[in-house]
Amino acid sequence: MRRHSVIVGLGFVLLLLGQTAAPPAQAGPRVPSAAADGDARAPGLSAVPAPLVFKGRAFDTCRAPSADTMGRWRASRYRAVGVYFGGRGRACRSQPNLSHRWMRKVRAQGWRVLPLYVGSQAPCVFARHKRSVRIGRHPWRQGRSEARDAVRRAGAIGIGRGSALYLDMEAYAYQKKRCARSTLRFVRGWDREVRKLGYLPGFYSSAESGIRHLGNARRAGVRDLPSVMWFARWRVRARVLGEPALLRTGWSSSRRIHQYTGNVWERHGGRTLLIDRNLVHAPVARIR
Repeated sequence: MRRHSVIVGLGFVLLLLGQTAAPPAQAGPRVPSAAADGDARAPGLSAVPAPLVFKGRAFDTCRAPSADTMGRWRASRYRAVGVYFGGRGRACRSQPNLSHRWMRKVRAQGWRVLPLYVGSQAPCVFARHKRSVRIGRHPWRQGRSEARDAVRRAGAIGIGRGSALYLDMEAYAYQKKRCARSTLRFVRGWDREVRKLGYLPGFYSSAESGIRHLGNARRAGVRDLPSVMWFARWRVRARVLGEPALLRTGWSSSRRIHQYTGNVWERHGGRTLLIDRNLVHAPVARIR
């Protein structure tokens, strides 16, 4: 995944105007927030299993490797893998290895799984190849619809309730007010619906783009934010705390992932993959 950095603009207070407005009427009643982690539990979901938290190193790669390759990669320091299980913005739409059987096999090998959903992208997304899948005119409704798709696809490959699902939002010009407003409404709609359906919403983006945008929104009192933050800041020391775009109180240490290097080749057990490297202290998939 290619990431871009953007310079923090002035006038953020003006940018947030309109972002804290209530969702449109069709979105239903508000769900109270649990301040620190941007978490909000939908009513009636007390039976949802508690998050399964993993702490350690992880890699993600565009196409899920075969179970045999995953077994060979047990020779590496990684113990979790990010997989792109759905979304219309997904680069590797063909995932011949990704199935319920694959999930069970890699779990038996000792792997944890970080499910990534690459849905619609910000209207001001930087990457040209993502501009064909930009958020449309009804971001809240679209976010909820794509959340239902994410949950359906996750369930089809054995990812059960209580799992974290990570929405991948590539770097965008969040200083642009209209774009920021649409993107935030989309993300909030996605988050609320994912929670309603018994899953934990996570969010992946560039530290100096989507992560800073949502961190600022949290400090402004915006609700329905992600429960977990997966931030990309490359060529720095791997750490989940100390990220400049997030205050230490914003999301707890067990709700963060740092992608610290990207697009590197590694070889383990005789198999070579192009990967991104991550340091994780965050919820993962519960595999049925």
